[in-house]
Amino acid sequence: MDNPIRLYMSMSLDGYIAGPDDRPGQELGRDGGRLFNWLDDRDSDGPSGQVYREALSTGAVISGRRTFELAGRWQGDHHDGVPILVLTHRVDDGDVPPGHARFVTDVEDCTRQARSAAGDRPVMVHGAGAAQALLRAGQMDEMEIHLVPVLLGGGRRLFDDLGSDHIELDLVRRLEDRDVTHLRYQVHRPEAAA
Repeated sequence: MDNPIRLYMSMSLDGYIAGPDDRPGQELGRDGGRLFNWLDDRDSDGPSGQVYREALSTGAVISGRRTFELAGRWQGDHHDGVPILVLTHRVDDGDVPPGHARFVTDVEDCTRQARSAAGDRPVMVHGAGAAQALLRAGQMDEMEIHLVPVLLGGGRRLFDDLGSDHIELDLVRRLEDRDVTHLRYQVHRPEAAA
């Protein structure tokens, strides 16, 4: 698949991507940092290092507005100066995002811009809101879930607001590493089901 739109997300076994009370100053929620222990191995030659390098080789980023704000807007540079398209419901007058970021209010326009900006490289997706919007619109191609063996018991879930339609997935890769299983799923596109 040419430059897929691919979600990269750490998630607990019970479906949480952040602990309870995620907010500025506590961006991952209470105990949500536990989901990112696998990043201790990001410089390794093992599976976590491979997945991390793949994420940083993406050519554009699609982020939800909430994620963008909680991340301090990445000071306008997520990685290597790639374009950051922030999917948002509205753009306030005078709110100009920093650096390589820009706001987009339409899901399909956002994916078109991201694919174009990424060239032949994949597009990274960040945030539950953006992921859900892309899935509902049939615009997500793949999901790289970093499944962490913990039950957080509360917080922000990845797949809470998808609606009643089911979405078929194919597991296309599984990489085991210390404290994480990296699972890559290909998303069945709605037009493929017809």
